[in-house]
Amino acid sequence: MVEETPWQQALRYANRADPYPFYEELRKQPVARQPDGTYVVSTYREIVALLHDPRVSSDPRKCPVPAGAQAAGAEPAAEPIREALTEPNIITCDPPEHDRDRRTMMPHFAGPPQAPHLISDLEPDIRRLVDDLLDDMRGRTRIDAVDDFAYPLPVTVICKVLGVPLEDEPRFHHWIETALDALDFGPEAASEEIRSRQAGGRQAVREFGRFAAGLLDRYAREPGPGMLSALVNEDGAEGRMSKGVLVSNALLLIFAGHETTVNLIAHSVLTLLRHPDALEKLRRRPELIVPGVEELLRFESSVQFWHTRSAVEDIDIAGTTIPKGAPIFLAYGSANRDPQRFTDPDTLDLERPDNQHLGFSQGIHFCFGAPLARLEVQVAVGEFVRRVQNPRLVQDPPPYRHNQIFRGPRHVLVDIDGIRD
Repeated sequence: MVEETPWQQALRYANRADPYPFYEELRKQPVARQPDGTYVVSTYREIVALLHDPRVSSDPRKCPVPAGAQAAGAEPAAEPIREALTEPNIITCDPPEHDRDRRTMMPHFAGPPQAPHLISDLEPDIRRLVDDLLDDMRGRTRIDAVDDFAYPLPVTVICKVLGVPLEDEPRFHHWIETALDALDFGPEAASEEIRSRQAGGRQAVREFGRFAAGLLDRYAREPGPGMLSALVNEDGAEGRMSKGVLVSNALLLIFAGHETTVNLIAHSVLTLLRHPDALEKLRRRPELIVPGVEELLRFESSVQFWHTRSAVEDIDIAGTTIPKGAPIFLAYGSANRDPQRFTDPDTLDLERPDNQHLGFSQGIHFCFGAPLARLEVQVAVGEFVRRVQNPRLVQDPPPYRHNQIFRGPRHVLVDIDGIRD
């Protein structure tokens, strides 16, 4: 049997709860070629360099070998989603298309300069939702920090922002879960279990796409509230986005607008319960929630790596040449624990100075949903710490979801003594 690389070991489901020892081993070779031809970049300095390097493409159509294709003959890991989408979205395309589409979308989601208070004006609604979720826990002695708290907040908020009917949430939640469970970039991708999920993953994305297309068509006939209606009726200087690009970006916004925030809230609760001194410090000094969320995002990155980049020219970096056409994985979760960038990276420090983590990436693909995610997590975690009495983990580690990119616990069961006013 061929010995697995640290990266392959990190991707195994058995190690989902704690990939960090494998990342530590991986960083000994900052740019490491994998058996499938992928180049995994695991150190902070090298990842930042590549995030700003025009020789790196984010468009998977420019990569001749799909990222994560397995030498053992399994279908390419990214196939379920890639086959089902006909057009790129803003995180899977390059300039000038990327720049044009991002300029079109930004004012309707991130606010400035056209709507500088768009995100901050959501704070009262977010606080009301958080209060309602915590109030619903009254009288209970056990809660699930994922199903009862981390999931319903961001999915409700993103539906409001985008103009997606909240009653459709059970449908798209099923499609997203099915699609994510069909993705695997590790040695288990060749298993019968994963291969059997791929057809379901493709079908789920197609159904999700038809749902989004129908919603956009409805808004084209009768404009309504939210970002999707604004985009489908956009007549600005950039012109209207094509139907295919609109659908692809609508799927991205619905998915990314809540999925990563769910993981961040869940991991924040989990991490604070594992670090009672930090939990008590935050309870005594609630103003630390702002830098604290940045540290929690560094400590447990919601996006562990990204997989659609490739080299459009030979790139010499860290003593290795990434050849033209090679897939590149940027391991954010490893970079955020890189001791060459962060002092005592495995220590949780809510007051960590100079915390320029890669939790939202960098460069032209910096997450434009970051301001909304930060606000949601600051309010949610701050109120959880303030109002939940004597929270204790029931199971540690908790069960994790299968997906490796959007790593997060499936459930976080917590015993509590009550809910404060």
